[in-house]
Amino acid sequence: MSKLCSLKEAVAGYVHDGDLLYCAGFTHLIPFAAGHEIIRQGRRNLTLARATPDLIYDQMVAAGCAKKLIFSYIGNPGVGSLRIVRSELEAGRLEWEEYSHFGMISRLQAGAAGLPFIPMNQTAAPDLEANNPNIRRVKDPYTGQEVVTVPPLHPDVAIIHVQRADNNGNSQIWGILGEQKEVAFASKKVIITAEEIVEESVIRSDPNRTLIPDLIVSAVCCVPHCAHPSYTQGYYDRDNMFYLNWDKITESHEATQAWLQEWVYGVKDSDEYWQKLGSETHERLKVEPAFASPVNYGKY
Repeated sequence: MSKLCSLKEAVAGYVHDGDLLYCAGFTHLIPFAAGHEIIRQGRRNLTLARATPDLIYDQMVAAGCAKKLIFSYIGNPGVGSLRIVRSELEAGRLEWEEYSHFGMISRLQAGAAGLPFIPMNQTAAPDLEANNPNIRRVKDPYTGQEVVTVPPLHPDVAIIHVQRADNNGNSQIWGILGEQKEVAFASKKVIITAEEIVEESVIRSDPNRTLIPDLIVSAVCCVPHCAHPSYTQGYYDRDNMFYLNWDKITESHEATQAWLQEWVYGVKDSDEYWQKLGSETHERLKVEPAFASPVNYGKY
């Protein structure tokens, strides 16, 4: 049975006020279009979890969607602070939990595996332990040494952007891999956004690239250019100019809200957003093809 639907329908059906939401993707494949749709639909009191919040959560916090942030490292990559998130944290208007990168991924691994916790070697970040009661120590039953532990993370819904998927949600990713697989298996519901929807035969022709199987997918949406201003390997480049401009925009509350009005509330969907960016931006973000060598799976 096809799980194909519009992004608007997927958000309406699976993202609810008060949910713990995880928008996946590391460096590329960050589902900005899904974040914008959540803003348009007026979701509130969300707990937003991500290893690196990036601009997507700065925008969602600015729109009033969030009550809490669960994260490891926070910033505008290569630029500086996420001004909106930082100001809300410092003002005490946003609850938070901070982990190391490995700690955050370990929480997802525990959630995906159905484990009560994941042990880690002690790190050089004791301040995190002092400020986060979820980071605890237990004795290793084999050596007697202390190990650091973190609890499982079980998002209510995960949104994962991929290069291609079939109608059932079998999803393929290539390029930099982040925490997508762990997030998908740890979450109660999974929304896939894809650059393109392909026939099942295409997915089956290269099974090792299928990171997320259809059995854990709730909805699959065709959303080209979903990841802008981040990038999708093989489809379009990272919009570094946008990241620099966002830092300037968020110096002012008024400028931030004006941007949201024009670029999120002022467009009906991701297609209209992409067209509004204009042909000059489209041309600037084009990438030249660079195909991998074919793989011979053999035929029996």
